[in-house]
Amino acid sequence: MGSPESWMSNPMFGKIELTVSPSADAVSSGLIEVSSSDGMTLLPAGATSSSAGVVGGGGGGGGGGGGGGQPNWKLEPHKALKSQIEIIPCKVCGDKSSGVHYGVITCEGCKGFFRRSQSSVVNYQCPRQKSCVVDRVNRNRCQYCRLQKCLALGMSRDAVKFGRMSKKQREKVEDEEITTHFYGANDYEVSNDLCSSSFDVSDFGSNPRSVEPSPLAKEEICQSSAGPASTPSPTSVTSMSATQAQPAPHLELLCKTVSDAHTRTCLASSDEISLKMQTLRTNPGLSSAKIEILKSMSQDALWLDCSHKLTSLIQQIIEFAKMIPGFMKLSQDDQIVLLKAACFELCLLRMTRYFDAESNCVLYGDTLLPEEVFHTQDTLEFKLVSGIFELVRSLARLQLDDTQLALYSAFVLVSPERPGLKGTAEIERVSSALLKCLRFEAARERHQGVAIKSDQNLVEHLLLQLPKLRDLSRCHLEALSNLKLRSPHLQMPPLHKELFSSES
Repeated sequence: MGSPESWMSNPMFGKIELTVSPSADAVSSGLIEVSSSDGMTLLPAGATSSSAGVVGGGGGGGGGGGGGGQPNWKLEPHKALKSQIEIIPCKVCGDKSSGVHYGVITCEGCKGFFRRSQSSVVNYQCPRQKSCVVDRVNRNRCQYCRLQKCLALGMSRDAVKFGRMSKKQREKVEDEEITTHFYGANDYEVSNDLCSSSFDVSDFGSNPRSVEPSPLAKEEICQSSAGPASTPSPTSVTSMSATQAQPAPHLELLCKTVSDAHTRTCLASSDEISLKMQTLRTNPGLSSAKIEILKSMSQDALWLDCSHKLTSLIQQIIEFAKMIPGFMKLSQDDQIVLLKAACFELCLLRMTRYFDAESNCVLYGDTLLPEEVFHTQDTLEFKLVSGIFELVRSLARLQLDDTQLALYSAFVLVSPERPGLKGTAEIERVSSALLKCLRFEAARERHQGVAIKSDQNLVEHLLLQLPKLRDLSRCHLEALSNLKLRSPHLQMPPLHKELFSSES
């Protein structure tokens, strides 16, 4: 395998194309230009940010990320917000935006077009089927479709009468800046055009397969996109009724993307696992022979067998990581640090899908195995196995659905606290958005009466598991180190060795 970079660029997982996103400081700043109903340009008075900690990468100047520190929210909130708005492309055509005009973030071209369309009686006609693509290249080809898109997005002469944004508008801008930073401008244009075009996010990694939302998800996103600009922030979802708990479309898209990445990289579906467990429970003889074989294995042989099973999970986890929005924008060094630090933890999270609470066993290949099969005479290994089963049993009781498990896994992976990271500010930005999505999903499940605990307790319980995951990961590395000293000629799978070797 050679080096950690080799498995990141392995053809099995695709070639990593490193992309660099401009920091907020790299974007020109200034006062927000807001067009009022009479076409005048006004300046904001006292615009503030209600969630600077999320957007600004934890509010710190932080390391890495390129281009220096984050905007100074306390001293220059208007400049920071201006930078955010300019990062978000024009909602109509995707060109560089210049501010909030007639209630919507647009470029100067679409601002002028809408002003002209409202200043006189016009009767635009579509020469096609009223479904023209309105983008930076084609925006002047069909005035009818361009105007309809302006109106659908909420542009109106009466939409903005004062040169300041409401709190809800600012929250939406901040959330959208996060999404634009993850997906890139081109991908964000696509998410705005879900109603009229196919969904293709190319920034999740080198995997060419597109992530296609379900028709229901498309419908929900389209309906939300056509709604008012005052989309509620997911942080306030817990105080809403079920009918009000609708996220901004870009956060819904982020949840859907991470969930799809998880589903596509699982070795088996939840239904397939449940069916196999049920079959093995009702036919215990199917497992008994394999159990006896494993019990008769030497300590080294059992380690080797487990390492091959673990490597299959690792391959899928690497693919999952590359499909998390924002992950591929990190430096390759940071990607490797995150994967090496979190890979075993994510394996444990995926193990919860294979844990059978009824029999207190784990599905190991085609066999249901009890905990004692993995016990050895080694004290550290006994502690490791016992700790793994205790954690997996605890998480399995929560009955997380695939979306919750996906978001939790992504959050565990993209942790700015890992030693050796350089771009911590950018990683904090991704991590904060993932936690926001996890809280929303937990709240939505509570409203549907599915979750065992309240949404707040569920998320807090998951956060409390993080130290346990880290401890088990350290214990695993220590046990591997002891194994290497005891059996130096034991050859682990190459990918397993690269990820868990202290020398790489």
